[in-house]
Amino acid sequence: MDYKELDVWKKSIELVETMYKISAKFPSSEVYGLTNQIRRASASVSSNIAEGAGRSGDKELLYFLNVALGSLAEVETQVEIALRLNFISTADSIFIQITEVRKLLIGFRNYINKKSNH
Repeated sequence: MDYKELDVWKKSIELVETMYKISAKFPSSEVYGLTNQIRRASASVSSNIAEGAGRSGDKELLYFLNVALGSLAEVETQVEIALRLNFISTADSIFIQITEVRKLLIGFRNYINKKSNH
């Protein structure tokens, strides 16, 4: 499976780009804090999709898709923190992006689950 062809992977890469752009504007005191966390968590989503797709079976793929969902929840939480600390003024478009990636991840996971159960 070529993960680079998956819409979920493509959208998760777009999310990484967004997180890098917004976190570049965080205070310099956060470079080892929230900036680093939000970048690592967002990159983890696409990385886990890729790693799962590169494994040998559906069971492993499902595991990594679940890890990607966990990382996505981390990103969502970190965006909320950035919003509450006024590091960003609005997050509506980011939350829309996160929701889109989540829907794609869950849809892909459901597809793999059904495929492997038949």
